[in-house]
Amino acid sequence: MTLDWLLDSDPALRWQVERDLLGAPAQVWERTRSRVATEGIGARLLARQDPDGRWAGGAYFPAEPSSVEGQPWTATTWSLTALREWGLDPQVLRERRTVELLERHCRWERDDLPYWEGEVDCCINAATLANGLWLGRDIEPLAHRFVEHRLDDGGWNCDRVDGARRSSFHSTLNSLIGLLAHEIATGGGEATRAARRAGEESLLSRRLLYRRSTGERVGSWVDRFAFPFRWRYDVLRATDHFRRAAALDGGPPDPRLAEAIELVRSAQRADGRWPQGVRDPGAVWFEVDVPAGEPSRWLTLYALRVLGWWESEGQSAR
Repeated sequence: MTLDWLLDSDPALRWQVERDLLGAPAQVWERTRSRVATEGIGARLLARQDPDGRWAGGAYFPAEPSSVEGQPWTATTWSLTALREWGLDPQVLRERRTVELLERHCRWERDDLPYWEGEVDCCINAATLANGLWLGRDIEPLAHRFVEHRLDDGGWNCDRVDGARRSSFHSTLNSLIGLLAHEIATGGGEATRAARRAGEESLLSRRLLYRRSTGERVGSWVDRFAFPFRWRYDVLRATDHFRRAAALDGGPPDPRLAEAIELVRSAQRADGRWPQGVRDPGAVWFEVDVPAGEPSRWLTLYALRVLGWWESEGQSAR
């Protein structure tokens, strides 16, 4: 059974299965979630934290060059994001005074800016916004940066500072995830709520798949599902954002998601599981999922959660 297979997993994944797929009582999944700090991948990543609050001695990149091809995934921003997404109780890091230590010791590799003030890259800022809110840091000015930096077509582009004027699928989704985290944590303000909805409309108007300029489908990465997701866009990650946004906003899923949902559904294997795709290369602390081609518990969790939301809202007929 797929659900039994999913339950036979790390606490970081198991608690989400219990809550989101099985509908277990809060005391059940909260008990499992509490184990993230002391067992499995959560405990292993916590053990890698430096005494000065950072991971790998850097903000976005490790202090020491990596001998592994590709973007290293070991520095502070990637590590905090992973722990947040795995469900670590933020009190664990508060007790380590992580926010204060990063204030003192962590600066961005670009322009040597203070860590919690963010960078020029909206994808980096989105992760920093979500992580700061999770840890209880006052980070409101960074949220308003997304209002200021939104492009005329409704989305965002990390290359805006270098002159980009068209939004990027990748940058827009990352920005939306950060803004949604802000709204969930604080309620948001009129400007940030409007920015999120405009960004979502930008993706929906393209049905999550197509270029606005030509009507052609965007790159092959759009249905290349690989966990961890990192910064890349794909329709599984995008539809999961809309699922989470709908939980906040209320109302049924937008019918323009239908084609993207079918791409998620079509990737399911005959055994009910979703296979791991080809991940971006780069140094990691340790592996958290299976090699390409093998059935992925993480991708299966995300896909079943999205499809369950879609079907429960009666969207099968569109």
